[in-house]
Amino acid sequence: MRADETPPTMSDEGRALLTDREREIIGGNADVSDNYQYKVESTVRNRIKKRLGDDVDFLEANFPKVYELVVEEVCDRTNIGDE
Repeated sequence: MRADETPPTMSDEGRALLTDREREIIGGNADVSDNYQYKVESTVRNRIKKRLGDDVDFLEANFPKVYELVVEEVCDRTNIGDE
């Protein structure tokens, strides 16, 4: 990381999939190098591909109320185009 690039930070609530800093970088609102932006995008992509399914399975088995929240949020968003 370059000296002028700050590490990702988390809000008081923590994060769901993205840190506030990742949102800033991916959204194009941060003055970072193209290489650093690619690295952040790659990190997020890998987090989704490698961990999201495991986390959802874990929630289903161990925290069903939160699992239902995840399902509702994801399904509501995937069904938007169906209306």
